Amino acid sequence: MPYCGRDGPPCIVRHMELFTLPGRHIRLEPLSPGHIDGLAAAAGDERDLYRWSPVPQGKAETSRYVETALAWQEAGTAVPFVTVRANDGVVIGSTRFWNIERWGWPEGHASYGRGVPDACEIGYTWLASSAIRTFANTEAKLLMLSHAFEVWQVLRVCFHTDARNARSRAALERIGGKCEGVLRAHRMATDFIPRDSVRYSIIASEWPDVKQRLTQLLDRR
Repeated sequence: MPYCGRDGPPCIVRHMELFTLPGRHIRLEPLSPGHIDGLAAAAGDERDLYRWSPVPQGKAETSRYVETALAWQEAGTAVPFVTVRANDGVVIGSTRFWNIERWGWPEGHASYGRGVPDACEIGYTWLASSAIRTFANTEAKLLMLSHAFEVWQVLRVCFHTDARNARSRAALERIGGKCEGVLRAHRMATDFIPRDSVRYSIIASEWPDVKQRLTQLLDRR
């Protein structure tokens, strides 16, 4: 639950407008029940591929996955998307903003009442096997971080990944995410043990360099 200030009450960020983030190769569409079949098809039955990520398998699991994500959206703590291939409209995965925070700026402060998030996390990101090691993840990160830092003007975006997920850690470091440390027994892992999470963050002053790296990576692909 996000908090308004260090010692304040829980702060719910409600009534956030839904939006699509269009890119050259993909677009991120607001998640809806109409995407259930596409997401179920994208995940397939490749459980080994999703060893570290919570990815639904089958239509029943996908329905519950979408229902939970939309409940978080209604509560104001998440903005979930489906990742869609631009050239043919095929669903190839999902991602979301979550742990959305709005801080308790005091009256009279320049940020008082600004009405958009002050910080957030990007997570619940997964892709179909056909989209892994393509432009999709790079462009999704560019679209989401651009929205977070340039539209919302957040102060921080953070990421958590299973400490055992070397590929995810390398990807975050490659784009300029700064490792803040390991949170022990932080969350339940996909193999149902208390997982250690490695925390990364990007702050507003670092965004120009990160944007340049992402743009260069995307152009190379």
